[in-house]
Amino acid sequence: MPEPSIDAASSRRASLFNLCLLALCVGIVTGYGAVAFRALVALIHNIAYFGVFSIEYDANLLTEPSSWGPLFILVPVIGGMFVVFLVNNFAPEAKGHGVPEVMNAIYFEQGRIRPTVALVKSIASSLSIGTGASVGREGPIIQVGSALGSSIAQIFRLQTGQRITLLAAGAGAGIAATFNTPLGAVLFAIELMMPEVSTRTFLPVVIATGAATYIGRISFGLAPAFDVPLAAVPQVSAIDLQALVVYVVLGLLCGVAAWMLIRSMLITGAFFRKMPGNDYTRHAVGMLSVGILMYVLMLTGGNYYVDGVGYGTIQHILRGAMTSLPLLVILFFAKLYATSVSIGSGASGGVFSPSLFVGATLGATCGVVGNMIFPEAGITPVEFALVGMGGVVAAGTGAAMTAIIMIFEMTRDYNIIVPLIVAVAIALGFRRMIISETIYTSKLVLRGRHIPKERHSNMFMVHPVREVMTTRQLYADAALRVSEIIDKVGSSPEPNPMIVLEGDRIAGVIPDVTALFSVVGDKGNKTLKELIGEDFVVVVDDMNMYDVIKRMERRKARAAVVVKPCRGVPRQDDVCGVITKSHIADSVVSSMQHYIG
Repeated sequence: MPEPSIDAASSRRASLFNLCLLALCVGIVTGYGAVAFRALVALIHNIAYFGVFSIEYDANLLTEPSSWGPLFILVPVIGGMFVVFLVNNFAPEAKGHGVPEVMNAIYFEQGRIRPTVALVKSIASSLSIGTGASVGREGPIIQVGSALGSSIAQIFRLQTGQRITLLAAGAGAGIAATFNTPLGAVLFAIELMMPEVSTRTFLPVVIATGAATYIGRISFGLAPAFDVPLAAVPQVSAIDLQALVVYVVLGLLCGVAAWMLIRSMLITGAFFRKMPGNDYTRHAVGMLSVGILMYVLMLTGGNYYVDGVGYGTIQHILRGAMTSLPLLVILFFAKLYATSVSIGSGASGGVFSPSLFVGATLGATCGVVGNMIFPEAGITPVEFALVGMGGVVAAGTGAAMTAIIMIFEMTRDYNIIVPLIVAVAIALGFRRMIISETIYTSKLVLRGRHIPKERHSNMFMVHPVREVMTTRQLYADAALRVSEIIDKVGSSPEPNPMIVLEGDRIAGVIPDVTALFSVVGDKGNKTLKELIGEDFVVVVDDMNMYDVIKRMERRKARAAVVVKPCRGVPRQDDVCGVITKSHIADSVVSSMQHYIG
């Protein structure tokens, strides 16, 4: 979708220093936004579960039984009705897990997100999480941070590229403040949010995530997202070969689990869209089934387990307190169901935390089974749970480096880095073999909007112009008529450019001489001087393509005349060749030939 010309005319380009100052503001505001969001989740949770007005809530603890007894089944339903009301009436973009909407804004909306989205997403997601929907809090704060970054950029009327940079900075700041993972947040922005990485885009993102992390640490403390007692035990030997084999199997299973999560969300989403009734009844049915599931788990297992972000269950596993094989398997499938139904029926929340939950239960299951098969290999369910978390997140999101670094930052366990890298690589590769889309892009594909999953360096940009230009240009005097030129070049000329001269001076460029055949009619008697404009630039043959394209864009030129370095105004004898937009397009395709397959 092309950007409206009115925006191009009225937008401004901030200096890198000013852009970094704005990114600092984005990071600070997003950091405090994350604090407010978590407080709102805590308040709604305490009201919904216990009827208490309090923001005291530790999501890393297993949830106590609700004061409402069996009536708790209706709590997710009631919360869901408020969510549907907010989303339908104020911000449809707030429905679902947020990140796809941010990616859509980057690639198809020139980085524009309505300011209303930040407020509505915060309240809607707080209601979903606080009343038990199986969704995460990172997706909402990413969308909130992105909306804040986009809004600030729109207030200052920044151009599209800088608007997208602040949007990505807000996304990184949101995830940094939520998980206390500054490095992972930067990588998240790079791998998933930023179409281009350079100093002018990287610095604002780093500044925003650093500021948000600082605000988060002031508010929540310095501790990592999860407490892993095993992380304090130093590694004294290399990983046992038998354990490494089990890690490889876990990587394959993580790829399958990510595929299951993606497919189940697509299937349940399609199911609820086709269900008779309106959005209220569909979400009520979905959340009623989730409420029943949680209550059954409370009666049979002693806890709701899959409600909300699920950090309590994850933390329980990482402390080594959950090694029951049947329970781990049940929770794996229960979380898949609860998350798919919550998102598919209309809840507002993220899927990053559910991915961590699914990975933790799957990894712990593999650890328990692996320890049974290889009791001397030093296999522990906790370390396998950590690797499983990274594997499912990487395979589901497609962000491998983000998953590796974030798991380390969230747990501070360096012992699992090697198996984590192995499992993440296998999980991501295997998932790509099964399904090409990620948990984020699959939603957009349904709308016919495809997001690139690879980032290619524009290698043709560094090539000198002499490697791209054509030397088969024609020359013609500006006083000649179009009909005379057509007679001169013949009925089937090559589509070469033509340089129009006034004496020995370059007066203009016709990018494709065959275009003259379309103006024969009434314009056949017009001279070339009457047809040409000043829509060309003159460049030196030792320039690179990046500088040429930049100059052509500034002048809105259709072609560039390449000349040898000379003093004064270039003449015909100084011309080396011509570059047109079609040559640039051919160069782009040629530079990507090694990646297309």
